[in-house]
Amino acid sequence: MFHHSSKLQYQVRVDEPDPVFAKYLQQAIGGVEGEIRVAMQYMFQAMGARGDAKYRDMLMMTATEELSHIEFLGHAVALNLEGAPVEVQEDAARDPVVEAIMGGANPRHILSSGLSAMPVNSNGVPFDMSHVYATGNLAADMMANATAESGGRVLASRLYNMTNDAGMKDMLSFLIARDTMHQEQWLAVIEELGGWSQQLPIPNSTPQDHEATEHSYYFLNTSLDEETPEGRWTSGPSLDGRAEFSKRDAPEPQGQKPDLGKAKPGTATQKEQQ
Repeated sequence: MFHHSSKLQYQVRVDEPDPVFAKYLQQAIGGVEGEIRVAMQYMFQAMGARGDAKYRDMLMMTATEELSHIEFLGHAVALNLEGAPVEVQEDAARDPVVEAIMGGANPRHILSSGLSAMPVNSNGVPFDMSHVYATGNLAADMMANATAESGGRVLASRLYNMTNDAGMKDMLSFLIARDTMHQEQWLAVIEELGGWSQQLPIPNSTPQDHEATEHSYYFLNTSLDEETPEGRWTSGPSLDGRAEFSKRDAPEPQGQKPDLGKAKPGTATQKEQQ
């Protein structure tokens, strides 16, 4: 069950409406880095969470916060569209707002939504849920969540640099801060569960005799003309503490050459294939 307050989570102020920036803000709502994605991701992870109930509660609370972000970002889009024309005047070229609409704003903000936000990205493509990751594996989901929040913080930082509006910068600074916390909290779950050495490899419940462990810890150089890039991943103890990292150069292929043989009759192939 959800409850709703009539007040936004954070104050939204637009000093100078900018229809083009409204289009950019749509990415933070309906883009793959946006709030619809993480709200749905955390909600579906919560609904499938098994184990300690506190992790389900944590996920659902954060999912609800992300819904609040959608709400105030939607209000920000609408405020940036204030003053946008609903008809084209003969002197449109002299009107900076009209010029902005004609020069790069999303025409659907006029044609489809009546100067309001939509569940789409900055190109007007609806979010289709294909980037919602909920595996039922707590560690895998926490890693996916930290990645999602990293992408969201990158986006918010870029949006911050794209506007000179003090109100928008203030709102985006709040989003950047919350992305910081959400990155930290997801990684903190992994630490609380025992840290990387306990959680890796994911899933850590897979029996080791199901794994060809002789292939588990070497970096494979597949380049014909570059040396192996040396790093933490080529030597020293593996992060799960089970083995040592190593490297292999120019390996000999171990598989067979693929050959499917003749085509079967009745498969609408050329007779020369059969």
